[in-house]
Amino acid sequence: MMLTAQPRSTALSSEIQHVLTVRAPEIITGGRRKFMSKRSILQVKAVIQSGNNKKTANTVEKSAEESKMVSSGKSGNLDVRAVITLRKKMKEKITDKIEDQWESLMNGIGRGILIQLISEDIDPVTKSGKIAESYVRGWLSKPSDHPYIVEYAADFRVPRDFGRPGAIIITNFLDKEIHLVQIVVHNFNEGPIFFSANTWIHSRKDNPESRIIFQNQQAYLPSETPPGIKDLRREDLLIIRGTGKGERKLHERIYDYDVYNELGNPDKSEDLARPLIGGKERPYPRRCRTGRSPTKTDPLAESRIEKPHPVYVPRDETFEEIKQNTFSAGRLKALLHNLVPLIAATLSSSDIPFTNFSDIDKLYNDGFELNDDEHSQKNKFLSDTLDKVFSVSKRLLKYEIPAIIKRDRFAWLRDNEFARQALAGVNPVNIELLREFPIVSKLDPAVYGPPDSAITRDLIEQELNGLTVEEAIEDKRLFILDYHDMLLPFIGKMNSLPGRKAYASRTLLFHTSRGILKPIIVELSLPPTPSSPRNKRIFTHGHDSTSHWIWNLAKAHVCSNDAGIHQLVNHWLRTHACMEPYIIATHRHLSSMHPIYKLLHPHMRYTLEINALARQSLINGGGVIEACFSPGRYSMEISSAAYKSMWRFDMEALPSDLIRRGMAVEDPSMPLEVKLVIEDYPYAADGLLIWSAIKEYVESYVEHYYSEPNSVTSDVELQGWWNEIKNKGHPDKKDEPWWPKLVTKEDLSGILTIMIWIASGQHAAINFGQYPFGGYVPNRPTLMRKLIPREDDPSYENFILHPEFTFLASLPTQLQATKVMAVQDTLSTHSADEEYLHQVHELQRFSLNDHEVLKISERFCAKLEEIEHTINQRNKDNRLKNRSGAGIPPYELLLPTSGPGVTCRGIPNSISI
Repeated sequence: MMLTAQPRSTALSSEIQHVLTVRAPEIITGGRRKFMSKRSILQVKAVIQSGNNKKTANTVEKSAEESKMVSSGKSGNLDVRAVITLRKKMKEKITDKIEDQWESLMNGIGRGILIQLISEDIDPVTKSGKIAESYVRGWLSKPSDHPYIVEYAADFRVPRDFGRPGAIIITNFLDKEIHLVQIVVHNFNEGPIFFSANTWIHSRKDNPESRIIFQNQQAYLPSETPPGIKDLRREDLLIIRGTGKGERKLHERIYDYDVYNELGNPDKSEDLARPLIGGKERPYPRRCRTGRSPTKTDPLAESRIEKPHPVYVPRDETFEEIKQNTFSAGRLKALLHNLVPLIAATLSSSDIPFTNFSDIDKLYNDGFELNDDEHSQKNKFLSDTLDKVFSVSKRLLKYEIPAIIKRDRFAWLRDNEFARQALAGVNPVNIELLREFPIVSKLDPAVYGPPDSAITRDLIEQELNGLTVEEAIEDKRLFILDYHDMLLPFIGKMNSLPGRKAYASRTLLFHTSRGILKPIIVELSLPPTPSSPRNKRIFTHGHDSTSHWIWNLAKAHVCSNDAGIHQLVNHWLRTHACMEPYIIATHRHLSSMHPIYKLLHPHMRYTLEINALARQSLINGGGVIEACFSPGRYSMEISSAAYKSMWRFDMEALPSDLIRRGMAVEDPSMPLEVKLVIEDYPYAADGLLIWSAIKEYVESYVEHYYSEPNSVTSDVELQGWWNEIKNKGHPDKKDEPWWPKLVTKEDLSGILTIMIWIASGQHAAINFGQYPFGGYVPNRPTLMRKLIPREDDPSYENFILHPEFTFLASLPTQLQATKVMAVQDTLSTHSADEEYLHQVHELQRFSLNDHEVLKISERFCAKLEEIEHTINQRNKDNRLKNRSGAGIPPYELLLPTSGPGVTCRGIPNSISI
């Protein structure tokens, strides 16, 4: 059973009175605080008691003699000290400071925090781990350079045969939660014992149960757990799982599963009702359960919490202060960016389109400005007031110039750039090798018309420089971007939405003898009608001005398809949504002492929080995705349909995905036994380097802990983890035959490599280029508002007279464009506290004291340094046309390192934005 501490008497002893009179002045002046960098937090300076004198020594560098047990004067006991490091807010309000002083006072008189040391050895009387307890009493006087790090001490007298502390039970009697950085216990034979926590400890007022913190210098498989802490290991996992009932409170750390039933808000408006996502009809991965009450209108829908109110995620999953500040600054920037277009739309009673390319250029040079017509529509006072407000914020209202036009303003117009982005853009994971001709749909012809594509042999061979279709297919030189079957079932509903017009597209590309990929044919399809059962149109690039503009409109529709599938399928579904149940299962089934938990922990940071924020304002009914992308209110239904038709865990391995798409072939002579069909495929070429490094790292790590036969199958926590990922995390696909089995260490290594790749390299490749490529709207319009005019359409004459206006009027409006640009800017930004893949070794040094594991992580980080050099050299190679050349931005999305901001490079450990 959980050890629950009891509060002491409220009567003030003479000792407490002495503390109040003698030490209170020091408490109030805050002299106990100390500066600590991120690294030095984990190398805490300890205060070693020696007679009446105190001296400080770095616990990592303490001499062996200082680490020896110190006798209390009684031969059977030891005096032991625990140094407790807490973190305060970096920017405190006056009320916070008052609470800090009260906290210091309570700790100073032994009323604030109770620490219980739990030995790894069994007490023969209680048959559980030996216990020693003490209240935190003293604050440690330190320089106050960085006042948000605070150290306190707790002193214990333990029997000499107490054994090594393996766990600490901590009870917080203060009125508010505290952030525990770590506890270091001194004076045992083996030297300082670290309990690195970085966790929030709830107040006993919120929850009477105490918290269990395990030592983190050594990882234990379940069967290796020291006997004194075995029961605590099981109990902690049960607490984390919860009961599956009730509404979750913000201070809790309970992980559980639920369907996506809180995206709509039917109580607010019938138009905001959304179908449940997850289940037989609309399968989907599960999210973290919040347990809020159902809506009044729909008992199956969960009531919503709108920003700025926080959505529940387990307490330690929330953003830390630096990250929260970065994210909040991004939101403010987005608000300012959208404010002027919103006012302009309001003043003109409509959301206005861009009328010429100069309107778009001004977003980067001048920011968005109200024009004279909009000024005149409201009174002079309002206009003058707005001018003053926006003159103050002018710098914030301007957008950074996106990378795609920074070197060459017209790069986006060229066919080879359109094709290059299929290999080296923000969505390089949909291009496939064309392996069969004719191209045939798998949709039901009774509903969606004849299955054959309108792309004919004659049309293709006009572009093949003398090759036949069969020869081009045999030579692996024809490729396709095929969104036909994924989108056509939704096109009719999408086109019924106001201001939305879309096709389901197929684009054929040819790889020339010079190594250049170019689009040769675009097919755009609408649902069949009685008068047009084959509602398909074919476009080629042509050579006259009219066909040039029509061709650019066709490419823009393809880009709109691509942008929607990128965001809803490749980005949100395949990384964010699919990673969430892996994280939930890891916390529910793997103890923090488990070696696989320690391996995965850096790759789970911030993901649940960013996903909760996305459900609150991005993928929700009426959110940014619905407002600014072609699928509109059907966005998550398309994401669910993609999950049903194409998602497979085993195919999320990069080599397997490349082979599935025909972009690589099996080749035993190659390092990963795959060979790229297009050698100059930057995402795949660089991605395979990162994948290989992760694979080697994981295999070495797993081998270290699972060297014995049957060690994988006998690990009860691990087997429960994998079973729950399939049965509760992805229950709609739990019976699929392609799930890997978990029997051998090779099975385990393969599963973990996929998870770490998805959280790191894969997400980096498809996320951090969003603004650099999508920040210029004509390059990647997220929606189209008009179909391409036909010669017999009334609008065709206006197109002939004003082709530029027709093109721009088809793109998102100014408000839609600036809204999505602002979001893309935020999503492409690295926070100042970002933790990158190449920092794994540094992070593990503070969570493990296993020299062999540290060597493994050190080799991994050294390998990533080599990869960064290799990628930089590739970007300088003039033979690689998809990553170098006049005006072409180098492909840096898979460079391991980055600074903060929008850099279009850097691989974080986790899906943190």
